[in-house]
Amino acid sequence: MLDPTVSDPTVSDPTVPGPDDASSSRVAASSAIPQAAPRHSLLEDVLGILTGTLIASFGLFLLKSSAAVTGGTAGLALLLSYVGSVPFGVLFFAVNVPFFLLAIWKKGWNFTLRTVAAVALVSLFSSLHPLMLQIDDLNPVYGVLLGNLVVGVGLLVLFRHRSSLGGFNILALIVQERLGWRAGYVQMVLDVAIVLAALTVVSPLVALLSAAGAVVLNLVLALNHRPGRYLGT
Repeated sequence: MLDPTVSDPTVSDPTVPGPDDASSSRVAASSAIPQAAPRHSLLEDVLGILTGTLIASFGLFLLKSSAAVTGGTAGLALLLSYVGSVPFGVLFFAVNVPFFLLAIWKKGWNFTLRTVAAVALVSLFSSLHPLMLQIDDLNPVYGVLLGNLVVGVGLLVLFRHRSSLGGFNILALIVQERLGWRAGYVQMVLDVAIVLAALTVVSPLVALLSAAGAVVLNLVLALNHRPGRYLGT
């Protein structure tokens, strides 16, 4: 008579994982690991860059209509456009040229060419917006905050398609890759410094609004642009 307390060696113990259980565990573990998604196609990148630059340029148009500034090379170009007669689009492209060289050195030709195209398109669209839309009365608080938010959304689109608007965008992305600091926070510090320097050109109230707008722009980037979170970039 068999002792019920002694297990039959021919019967597998359900508490001990068998070969099938181990295989299932490996499949489950592998399925939990994010799989790499294919990159955007060339057509998707072209349409994405067109969309991002159109959105960003409209945000800059709102800022210029509010007589405000922002951070980075866009802010520098806006400042120069207020004190001179050269159009913003021309100035924006010109002040980005040194950063194109930095991009070639640190980011390679692919990223640089996309960025040159993006900056050129923003310069073009910035010249077209005043011809298509006249804004005679714009609340400065609304214009500055909305303008910076719109620019931030445009930058997000460009980042997703491996492009940028040059200047501090390039520097912030390089710092993010090298040191792990979020691009939005890096650019926030740089942009606020530029806006504060604008006190020599604009009124203190406009400079204060512009600084708040720069924070809004970079919060949009910091909260929505996190490397490794999204697939298909």
